[in-house]
Amino acid sequence: MMNTQMISSHAFQVPFQGKFIYAESTFGRNGHVLMLHGGGKDRTVFYKYRALLDRSGIGTTLFDFVGHGETGGDMHASSLFSRTAQAEAVIAFQGLPLTGCIGVSMGAYNALQLSKTIRFQSLILMVPGIYSTPAYKINFGPEFSAIIRKERSWAQTDAWDIAAEFTGNLLIIAAENDAIVPAEIPERLLSSAAGCRQKQLLTIPGAGHNTIWQNLMLSDTLYEEVRSAFARCLSH
Repeated sequence: MMNTQMISSHAFQVPFQGKFIYAESTFGRNGHVLMLHGGGKDRTVFYKYRALLDRSGIGTTLFDFVGHGETGGDMHASSLFSRTAQAEAVIAFQGLPLTGCIGVSMGAYNALQLSKTIRFQSLILMVPGIYSTPAYKINFGPEFSAIIRKERSWAQTDAWDIAAEFTGNLLIIAAENDAIVPAEIPERLLSSAAGCRQKQLLTIPGAGHNTIWQNLMLSDTLYEEVRSAFARCLSH
C-alpha cells in the first residue's frame, strides 16, 4: 500500500480579481496533472492522491478555490463559471503544459468545462457533480441552490455534450453508496463519451461520496486496482 512519505512541493500565489489563489505544485517526468477540489473542501483532499501519482512520476498542481482553504474570501462571490476562470488563471500563471486534469465532485464539472479549451490527454472524474446549464454563471447562494435543488435539474446539462467531444483517456470513479451523486450521472457520462481513446467507469464498493480514500485503505487489492486505473488513464 501507499508510502506516506512527505513529497516536496513548490507553493505559489496566483493573482485573481484583486485576491490571491494559493496553489502548490510537485514535479514528475511523466506528465503534469491539475487537480480540482469540490465545494466545501480544499486542496489538501488531494495530498494522498498526489502521493499515489508521485509513485508513477506524475507531477501535480492543486489550489484552493475562492471561498476555500488558504485562498479564503467569500464563496458567495464565486460561481461554477468563476471556478473555471480561477483554474484558468492558475494554468496561465504557472505556464506548465498539462497532460491531464482530475476533478472531484463539483471539481469534475470544472474539469469538463476546462476540457473544451485545453487539450487534456486524460480526464479523471471522481464522484462527478453535474449541473444544470443555467446554474453555471449564477453565484453560489440561494438562487444557485434553488436551481440545482429542482428534481433532476442535473439532467439539463451541457456535460453530456462536452464528454462527447473529449477524445483523450477518461476514467470515472463512482461511489457505490453515493447519497449526493445519482448513479445515473457517472453511467451517462461514460456512455456520452463516445469519442474517447479509452474510457472506464470504476465503482468503489461500500464507499460514500466523501469516503473513497477510506475505502481504498481497507483493501490492498482495491487500492492497487485504482492505482492501476489511474496509471492507465494518465499514460500517454
